[in-house]
Amino acid sequence: MSDEETRKRRAWLAGGAGVSAVATIVGASARRSMTARAAALEDPYAGEDFDDVDVDRSYVVSAPDGVRLTVREDGPTDAPLTLVFVHGFCLRMGAFHFQRRRLAGHWVSDVRMVFYDQRGHGESAEADPETYTLTQLGKDLEAVLRAAVPRGAIVLVGHSMGGMTVLSHARQFPERYGRRIVGAALISSAAEGVTRSPLGEILKNPALEAIRFTARSAPSLLHRGRTVSRSLIAPILRAASFSDLQVSRSLDAFSQRMMNETPIATMVGFLPALEAHDETAGLWTLLRVPTLIACGDHDLLTPDEYSRKMAACMPRSELVIVTGASHLALLDKPDAINDGLIRLVNRSRPSKMAQRYRRLREWLCRDD
Repeated sequence: MSDEETRKRRAWLAGGAGVSAVATIVGASARRSMTARAAALEDPYAGEDFDDVDVDRSYVVSAPDGVRLTVREDGPTDAPLTLVFVHGFCLRMGAFHFQRRRLAGHWVSDVRMVFYDQRGHGESAEADPETYTLTQLGKDLEAVLRAAVPRGAIVLVGHSMGGMTVLSHARQFPERYGRRIVGAALISSAAEGVTRSPLGEILKNPALEAIRFTARSAPSLLHRGRTVSRSLIAPILRAASFSDLQVSRSLDAFSQRMMNETPIATMVGFLPALEAHDETAGLWTLLRVPTLIACGDHDLLTPDEYSRKMAACMPRSELVIVTGASHLALLDKPDAINDGLIRLVNRSRPSKMAQRYRRLREWLCRDD
């Protein structure tokens, strides 16, 4: 073992106790505060089945490197337009619970909705940590689109890291935009690294580098130290997700469950991508289509300055800053997000003439 490897290993072993203690105090304080606020509220979502997406039609799509991605869909397979939802860091497709419920009833037979778990999240397979990059996530999205939506118009909806995935896809596959892809939504997201948020403070912790090193070189050791690893990352992320806002106990428990079920290797593996990514090139591709940019004014992970900066570059975008919403605006203020998505689809929906032309072109290409 090299001197550098020995140093990082010692940092992981020796620093873990202190990191765990600090993170536990922060997490416990945040948990007590959120629990106390939630206890004072009636729970509007008591008895809510946040897992009802699991009853939708499901299948598996293989990513370009063979990683299995779980996909679910709702709505008619012959709908002229399909919404594809891309979830965020440490979440799963169920994070779009309120969008699935509201929008399915709004459009009925006109729109199909497709959801999938990103690699390392939910029911999708874990992968080599070296593949936990936004470039790879953009390629995964393309694989899902080709398998799940072979024809018809598409609107992409990305939340947090899912929005970054949409931008990565737009950078890599610009020819798809303005033709098959007719609209996009970036919710609580950013085109560049988020080092100015509380996540940036986590990334500065020297113990985190030791955890990253352990994830790459000794995953079994990481598994044994999972309590320390999770203590370093999860409580702060969880507290920042709903900020200091009052939320339903059931909603809080659901978001906590999604984060706690995320493998530690996934949590650690994607942090560098969130820290250093630059997907601004994707913004220029999105100039071709109507775009919704939405963010909560209490978002501590991707503060609204990131959304305002993106919107300033995109004259065809609609910027929605949701009052009283956190990073999980799609959950704590779903009506504002859903209304924005409905407006986006209305702006993006192809005319009947355009739909006929697209169907003819698809038919001709299929015969070739």
